Amino acid sequence: MAGIKALVALSFSGAIGLTFLMLGCALDYYGVYWPLFVLIFYFICPIPHFIAKRVSDDSDAASSACRELAYFFTTGIVVSAFGFPIILARVEAIKWGACGLVLAGNAVIFLTILGFFLVFGRGDDFSWEQW
Repeated sequence: MAGIKALVALSFSGAIGLTFLMLGCALDYYGVYWPLFVLIFYFICPIPHFIAKRVSDDSDAASSACRELAYFFTTGIVVSAFGFPIILARVEAIKWGACGLVLAGNAVIFLTILGFFLVFGRGDDFSWEQW
């Protein structure tokens, strides 16, 4: 039952994050949909982790070069997702209020992705690896 509660909480927080992103785009005052390109970063963020999990054979080791490289690439993706709306606001493609909403949405979405891997990445009976 704890897994179901965590799944519901993660889906709720993901919906809140996407709501912030949509508000930054769709409000009449902002009205520009360039920040939606941040969705690409949301989708490619877990890919290095999936590849490293698949490639590394020894899960008992505290660290491996493949896992560290995956952390590095994931960090680059997350920093790029936070930098993209700031660059758009700096060149005045979007307004600073929209940038703030997109950054708030980024924080919520990336914490949701982190929470997903912390809750379901343990390898127990209720794991994402079984899906």
